Amino acid sequence: MARYCRHLPTSGFCVATHRDMSISLQDSPGDGLRNRRAAQGTGKGDPGISGDLRHRPGSRRWPMGMHRMATQFMHVVEAVTNADDLAAAMAAMTKQLGFQYFALTHHVDIVAASGNAIRLHNYPTRWADYYDGNSLGVSDPVHRASHVTSVGFPWSRMSDMIPMTREDHRVLALGRDQGIGDGFTVPAHVPGEARGSCSFANEAGRPMRHEMLPLAQLAGMFAFEGARRLWAMRGGLQMPPRPVLTDRQRDCVLWVARGKSDWEISLILGVGEETVARHIKQACERYGVNKRTYLVILTLFDGTLTFSDIFRRRYYPFPE
Repeated sequence: MARYCRHLPTSGFCVATHRDMSISLQDSPGDGLRNRRAAQGTGKGDPGISGDLRHRPGSRRWPMGMHRMATQFMHVVEAVTNADDLAAAMAAMTKQLGFQYFALTHHVDIVAASGNAIRLHNYPTRWADYYDGNSLGVSDPVHRASHVTSVGFPWSRMSDMIPMTREDHRVLALGRDQGIGDGFTVPAHVPGEARGSCSFANEAGRPMRHEMLPLAQLAGMFAFEGARRLWAMRGGLQMPPRPVLTDRQRDCVLWVARGKSDWEISLILGVGEETVARHIKQACERYGVNKRTYLVILTLFDGTLTFSDIFRRRYYPFPE
């Protein structure tokens, strides 16, 4: 698949066909996201869902329209079978949300990843080339800000979320020069995988439709999960089976992470020192490493251990 999604038409177009399901997005007035199941193979046809899904100020019906829109987009994402269809669905949803651009991506050096990382967007080509050429996927302040929250956020809030460096401000200014102004990013954190996100953006000077941000949150979550499924199907996300530790091995690694020696761990767990050493050695073998520090890092990365496990009561869920 090319790095950049192709130009997409703005009128009604089919984005997926999956056996008995035909899903299309219509941009004509009065038409929203439609989902129709053919009667063949089901015995009866499901009623189509239609209606104007755009926000209408003063209307008491628009929240239900947003709910319907989110549900239909979820069905679209579940039905698509290739990246082009997902890009088409994202382009249509992006427009409905009041944005111009979208980006689904892992927070890695995309060039070095050689197609193994998720990357789907319709950003201006010149900015995308500069972004990739300078490996900004790793240091992008938008990406770093997404690592400290579990919900979507407007980029205008980044300075309240992370320390912003001079280089960060320079990168954001360059983006504005290339037509990328404010945006909204939904984080995607899956233990054992590189962090990622779904971003929606507008050109500089074009405001966001804040009433649509809750829907953007849901769309971003559905879209990234759909991308994970597609990349796994094409072999891009090659996830080997995650190592599984026994309860005793995990206990030993946990106390290693807490800074205890084999002798101290043996006293805590009531086993022999050699037994502790053996459990840790076997845990290292399961993860394919020979250093205890690296073992602890990997167990934190894949969720076998958490920071709250390690710090116990001295770790507070919220900073003071």
